[in-house]
Amino acid sequence: MRINNYKEKITNHYERLWGGKYSALKEKESTAKLGIDFTVLEFSPTLDRDMWTYATIHMSPLDDEPPLELHMFSSTQDRSLVELLTITSFYHQKRARLNLNHTINFGRPWQGKSACEYGFISLPYLDGPDLENFTDEEITVKCYWLIPVCESEVDYRSKYGTEALEEKFDQECLDYVNPNRDCIV
Repeated sequence: MRINNYKEKITNHYERLWGGKYSALKEKESTAKLGIDFTVLEFSPTLDRDMWTYATIHMSPLDDEPPLELHMFSSTQDRSLVELLTITSFYHQKRARLNLNHTINFGRPWQGKSACEYGFISLPYLDGPDLENFTDEEITVKCYWLIPVCESEVDYRSKYGTEALEEKFDQECLDYVNPNRDCIV
């Protein structure tokens, strides 16, 4: 399926919500593995938002129902997050479809020596439905938040459910941009 100006539409969607300057980035081998249009945008901090934001474009084939895009946050500029989003997108396209409330093993720490080696796909609570739901006359896209989590948090979610994990995040005031945070369970 081809959507007119999909990349431009999703870029404008992100830019409207996050503002700031951005760069379009790719892993060297991502074009061969994920297609020429796959890109990760890196948004710099703004006066209203003091973190870096990394977001996919063309993570899903456009005939997915609905296509997904993911984003991550960081307290520092970190191009290794382009790799994590590329790996996640590859897994989604070539291995098993990901969706809301799924987890993925990154196969390495999120940043530095972080205990967070997994990602949890969540609603974009910081930006709400305005970010989550992109719809125009051609397509509806879901834009979700990929939150780095520890193995014990993945296990907790498996045992007690997504809502219980998110309640723990709220109770403990999860520091979602701190790679050195303690696991909350």
